[in-house]
Amino acid sequence: MALHFLVESASDTAIGDVVTLTGSEAKHAAVVRRLRVGEAVTVGDGAGVWLTGVAEEVTPARVDVRVSERAVAPAPTPRIVLVQALAKGDRDELAVQAACELGVDEVVPWQASRSVSRWEGAKAVKGRERWASIVREAAKQAHRAWVPEVAAPVTTKQLAARAAQQRVLLLDPTASTRISQLESDGRDVVLVVGPEGGISDEEIARLVEAGAERVLLGDTVLRTSTAGPAAIAVLSVALGRW
Repeated sequence: MALHFLVESASDTAIGDVVTLTGSEAKHAAVVRRLRVGEAVTVGDGAGVWLTGVAEEVTPARVDVRVSERAVAPAPTPRIVLVQALAKGDRDELAVQAACELGVDEVVPWQASRSVSRWEGAKAVKGRERWASIVREAAKQAHRAWVPEVAAPVTTKQLAARAAQQRVLLLDPTASTRISQLESDGRDVVLVVGPEGGISDEEIARLVEAGAERVLLGDTVLRTSTAGPAAIAVLSVALGRW
């Protein structure tokens, strides 16, 4: 499979044009991936445009790709949104990375009451940027035409407001309805994953009152780093995306 790279914009690019990679993307292509002149590559803009071409110039500062094919992939629908509670260590980052590889369309950081990690002030900005970088690299690795958005961190109150408008699923090991039994109703699916200590009873009550549904993933209790990706795999089958 050809190597895949991202550019900021490719909406006006046509067959025969030259697409240029610069900065860190060019350095990654030339130094890390050891791209060579004449190799086939694919290039996307993360917003559906998918270009196929051949590398004509390769240096750590600049990579030129001559476009031979162009396609536009439609945005997935219904969308899958992961609301991932902040977690200690790199467990939330592992969840975000795997979720992106598996096809999630948006990632929302959640400051749950039991989150050990706290995003406040400058740390919130830095944390979101870190997640966005992880998502971008995971999307490249998975050869995705659409790069998921990383939203601003939300509170439980803001999440409850979202539950009043969208289909929100709470992963809860005490729920009776299995996520594998759900059928699509055409709405976007917002999957909520708690931190290491789980979603608190108060949070569950508040979100359910707002319209969220409690769902069971399986008979075992997964870590916060694996619960979201596992649920996304199940939902991808239910939604006909796999």
